[in-house]
Amino acid sequence: MSEKFLSRGFLGKHRLGGTPDRVPPGQYVTSDFPILSAGPTPRTRLDQWSFEINGLVNMPVRWSWDEFIKLPSQQYTVDIHCVTKWTKLDTLWEGVSVDTLIAAVDIDPQAQYVLAFCDGGYSTNMPLLELTGGKAFIAYRYQDAPLPAEHGGPARLVVPALYFWKSAKWVRGLTFFEKDQPGFWETLGYNNHGDPWKEERYYGDRTD
Repeated sequence: MSEKFLSRGFLGKHRLGGTPDRVPPGQYVTSDFPILSAGPTPRTRLDQWSFEINGLVNMPVRWSWDEFIKLPSQQYTVDIHCVTKWTKLDTLWEGVSVDTLIAAVDIDPQAQYVLAFCDGGYSTNMPLLELTGGKAFIAYRYQDAPLPAEHGGPARLVVPALYFWKSAKWVRGLTFFEKDQPGFWETLGYNNHGDPWKEERYYGDRTD
């Protein structure tokens, strides 16, 4: 477990004034993009990279890198909020909507939860409804450049409505379950849901 990642007192270098309706309680705005991870940075070759949807689906679907970047993509400008209390406004990403990926599979009606799995063994969980309806995407570009490995490249999940640990770096796929399956940090004391506007940082924090 990374002590640095778990620190509640992590301080970025530059604190900026925030727009109150865009900065959740307990957060401060930074111009930095801190790099926090639980282990070494995976560096997967693109010719060995794939993304898969499996679990409670009629038939798993897998895309190679070349196939994935040919899927319909779009740019997203979103605010992101880290559990270590920094918020970064107006981050610019490019990627594929999770809705587009899900449209390619026949999901079992029993599927209610998703576990994102990644290179390096990381995983994180969330209800299926947190990923659909335009709420999440798989990003492979950041600020008009390929997403650096340090920030989760070649591709990461981005779920702006939840704390940033739910936006899994180095993501390689989504597994659908009927029942919730806690991921890496969720089994180590982080809140299972992670809504920044409710300060759902750690186990036992508010969850409506």
